[in-house]
Amino acid sequence: MPRRRKPPRAGALSELQPLKIATQIATLQALYYVTAGILMLFTALVAGMGFSVDMILGWDGVRGDTTRGWLLSFIWLIDGGLCMAVAIVILIARSKLVPDFALTIHFLHLLFTTLYTRSLPRHSMWWMTMMGSAAIAVALGIWGCRYRELQPVFFGGGRILGSSSTPAASNNQVAAEEGQAGIDAEAGDEGFARGRGRGRGKDGGGEYEMVEMKQAKD
Repeated sequence: MPRRRKPPRAGALSELQPLKIATQIATLQALYYVTAGILMLFTALVAGMGFSVDMILGWDGVRGDTTRGWLLSFIWLIDGGLCMAVAIVILIARSKLVPDFALTIHFLHLLFTTLYTRSLPRHSMWWMTMMGSAAIAVALGIWGCRYRELQPVFFGGGRILGSSSTPAASNNQVAAEEGQAGIDAEAGDEGFARGRGRGRGKDGGGEYEMVEMKQAKD
């Protein structure tokens, strides 16, 4: 008898779609360079510097012995760290995938920079900037995705998932309330079923005893 295969986990096929992952990476990489271009252009206009593609794909400008180098390093930290963390939270929204996408973005930037300049970056400031940017993106991205995952979800006017309590705790509380209600109902029915005038009220007010009323003498 042939062995039956175990059915795939729900959502497993949708989680591992290569085309979807490639599209998300391409979108994040495009946002990475668009945001960097906007920040670099704004900084060049304000600081009176010349703007060129070397500011984005070059590594020679990011150095620790000039003010311009420190300024470019700060811009890369904002772009690759803060802006990419926000983009990952919005587009990916899964905390366990944040490190993969954040590191992939910075790895592709290293690859494009190497191809553009035809040499590996040799400034330690550039490497420290990229590592700091990746660390910020991972930390903020995981925090943002977890915060988003724990937000309450409302369906049909009622909350089906919340951050104040776990689903197991909610189920236990509901079961406890139902069990207590059943005990109170059984106790009330037994009280009214007891003979000779003794019983328990429906409202749980306690036991009572019925006594005969004596007629007043004229």
